[in-house]
Amino acid sequence: MGKARFGSSSKGRVESMIPAEESEDEPAAGEERPEPRLSEQDTAGGSQEGSRDGSKEGAGTPSETDGDGQREEQEAEQPDGTLATSNKPRKKKKKRKTKKNSAGETVEDNDLEDIESLLERIEDPRLAPQSQGGITDSRPLLYVEHRNLNPENELKRYFGARAVLGDQRPRQRQRQYVRSMWLTAPKNTWPRYSKTGITMQLLDTRRGVQHFTFEHHREYQQVQFKFLDAVESMDPNNIVLLLQMNPYHVDSLLQLSEVCRMQEDQEMARDLIERALYSLECAFHPVFSLTSGTCRLDYRRPENRAFFLALFKHLMFLEKRGCPRTALEFCKLILSLDPENDPLCVLLLIDFLSLRAREYTFLTRLFQEWESHRNLSQLPNFAFSVPLAYFSLSQQEERPELERSQARERAARLIQLALIMFPGVLMPLLDHCSVQPDARVASHPFFGLNAQISQSPALNQLTSLYVGRTHALWKDPAVMAWLEPHVYEVLSMVDAQDALVQEAEHKRKIRYQSAPRNIYRHIILSEMKEATAALPLEVTSQPVMDFDPLPPLDSIVSYTRPERTSHPSNESTLSLFFRSLLPNFNLQGDIRHDGDDEARAAQDLNQGVNRLMAAMRDMLANIQFQEPPRDDNPEGDGDWD
Repeated sequence: MGKARFGSSSKGRVESMIPAEESEDEPAAGEERPEPRLSEQDTAGGSQEGSRDGSKEGAGTPSETDGDGQREEQEAEQPDGTLATSNKPRKKKKKRKTKKNSAGETVEDNDLEDIESLLERIEDPRLAPQSQGGITDSRPLLYVEHRNLNPENELKRYFGARAVLGDQRPRQRQRQYVRSMWLTAPKNTWPRYSKTGITMQLLDTRRGVQHFTFEHHREYQQVQFKFLDAVESMDPNNIVLLLQMNPYHVDSLLQLSEVCRMQEDQEMARDLIERALYSLECAFHPVFSLTSGTCRLDYRRPENRAFFLALFKHLMFLEKRGCPRTALEFCKLILSLDPENDPLCVLLLIDFLSLRAREYTFLTRLFQEWESHRNLSQLPNFAFSVPLAYFSLSQQEERPELERSQARERAARLIQLALIMFPGVLMPLLDHCSVQPDARVASHPFFGLNAQISQSPALNQLTSLYVGRTHALWKDPAVMAWLEPHVYEVLSMVDAQDALVQEAEHKRKIRYQSAPRNIYRHIILSEMKEATAALPLEVTSQPVMDFDPLPPLDSIVSYTRPERTSHPSNESTLSLFFRSLLPNFNLQGDIRHDGDDEARAAQDLNQGVNRLMAAMRDMLANIQFQEPPRDDNPEGDGDWD
């Protein structure tokens, strides 16, 4: 039959499996963090001091090595009152010898040692991305590591530090020093950041879980109203104009990113999403933790949705960029923000990222811990991906034979249950893998066309999403060779009218009557053609805004957009133009006259405005998505021209 690997995931309800302890490596969210990030920001062994909101604490870099003693004599206080003591050995690094390098620049011995140590560890083939077994099992299920949020660390493991960093180090001295964050790396090409009017508040703490929300101050609300007017104008140039005045307005960044993506400007689309994440992270509450898994955001609040959406779009860019391990970490972060409701249904994606990142142990552990209360096996992606993960574990020769044997047995049992429960997956999967089944499989009604036709629309959406996303993971000849005998075994059970087959058929008839709204939202965001084509009419017939796709029906609205008086029959072009920028502007009373002379004057004015708008659109079309010119002056503020 064929070849491959796999992935995908599901939605559900869940109790948080994460304890309240904070990661030792994590500073309070309001602190300044030393440079941990990638691109031109990364320096091996360098240190950057800084504080945020007056905090005196320092934080360790999340890079691949603990590095250079940045956190000497610093102890990060944890939320539960305990102190991190893992940094004590670094207190001895007080005296540092310096020497001149070939360029005559001063270099510290410890920095050189750290660089060499980093390169040796990264280039060690034993450190290739794989499931991390015991380390993962000893931590909370949704534990997020700061260093795994940095895609540059993953790229270093694949290509080595020299290949990733390239000639970035020599340019470090000329760059503008900007605040360093965990979610993304600020760039010198971005406009200077100033407070946007977004803050985060702690609502309450229940059973060790902290509930937060973003809040929009009055000035930000006014910008939000202008943004909604710009969206209604259906002209992306109006959003560009708004961003020139408010370069860190989050919803504008999300919407314009989608415009860039549709125009196949992936680099600019990704840059705008990263800028949105930066803006939101600057607003974090001092005790908001990315890693503990005990911080919650309610998706029903419109102010919180931008953070969910920016994280999701960012992880999709990371996956396409070839950083599945980093994307998996962001996926875990999204799930930890609201594991009960999973508003973006990242459970339909997390198994795919786990398999791509070879985090097989994490996937099997997730299935074991959540199956009892989330029924993950009733989702096609988990039903097929978990046995594939067990099969992959059974192929790892470094594992003891007993573990490999147990993994093979579990894989065989689970793949047969998956084929019995979801027979409509097999033929589309083989078709995507360019595998031609034999006559017995192709002609059997259990796996044939009838299996797909008899599926409910909701189940068809789930299977289409899974097959479209993960078929490449099944193309491996070893995987197809493993799958083939189990297909024949299931056919024998069907012919023998096994009770298990009858029970599965009954479940399919009574379940999957309709998909929850978060699954529709996930399908729209994923833009998987196979699944999008199966969306129901009630979803496809309504407008979907990229900054807020399918908002919850029970939204918690904290402020509303003011109503404006409209004059649809007499509205002039000039009024429409200014209203797209200024929501309270009304020109109608100034240009409405009864005389013929005044009417002609108004007509001439409208024609002039039309010419002006056309000229502005031509100008903006040439500059809207281009990178701003680089200023070699290190004192420059980085603003757009």
